[in-house]
Amino acid sequence: MESNVDKKLRRIEGEVVSDKMDKTVVVSVLRVRKNAKYNKQYRSDIKFKAHDEKNEFHVGDRVVIEQTRPLSKEKYWRVVEKIA
Repeated sequence: MESNVDKKLRRIEGEVVSDKMDKTVVVSVLRVRKNAKYNKQYRSDIKFKAHDEKNEFHVGDRVVIEQTRPLSKEKYWRVVEKIA
């Protein structure tokens, strides 16, 4: 039987854009995509709500978030660490 420690969890890097909620931050992840027809590259971002137990991360911080079990209706990520 496989334990939770052995599972490879998805981790992504982003920037905190909101910290107004209690124990939750909104993290914006920037992605560079390419148009299939014209081969033009463009930027798009997607926002994730992530769990921040101690309210230690604030707007502008670069963080790594990790996928976890659903914690609420829209929150299934947690903040792992801050990037310097």
